[in-house]
Amino acid sequence: MNQAIFCGGCFWCTEAVFKRLKGVSSVKSGYIGGFIKNPAYREVCQGTTGHAEGILINYNINEISYESLLEVFFSTHNPTTVNRQGNDVGTQYRSAIFYTSESQKETAEQYISFLESSKVFSDPIVTTVEPLDVFYDAEENHHDYYDQNSQKSYCQFVISPKIKLLNQRFKEKLKSEET
Repeated sequence: MNQAIFCGGCFWCTEAVFKRLKGVSSVKSGYIGGFIKNPAYREVCQGTTGHAEGILINYNINEISYESLLEVFFSTHNPTTVNRQGNDVGTQYRSAIFYTSESQKETAEQYISFLESSKVFSDPIVTTVEPLDVFYDAEENHHDYYDQNSQKSYCQFVISPKIKLLNQRFKEKLKSEET
């Protein structure tokens, strides 16, 4: 099993997206890239720990490639805004990739270069590519948040459109129960 760590704003959003992909066996919400041990959600939300909300993805390379994960990552969040995704503002919502190997680092950097040279986005990509740091699991009430709270307004207005985009654009990459 391989691992990928992405930060693309709210971890409720990114977890909901990636858990629906074929080849992804698990997705955990958590915190990465900060300077204190064992941060709590309240602290991270205040922006005082340096952590970003992120997800740890366990995936089978024989079923989905790292490049495919990157494609979904860059298609389901805005990688051109510094420390922000929509109305979520602060360093905890930054766009970042934490690589687990030199191969992942090179692949992520090459993918970003491809997006930049192809002018996929009108603004420069600000996603950072950083070495793996300690990943702290988020509190239990943040796991599977969207699936357990899909009727809440945040889920309806922020996460559901991402799921709709995923279903339209990446239908072939979805687990069979999602199609």
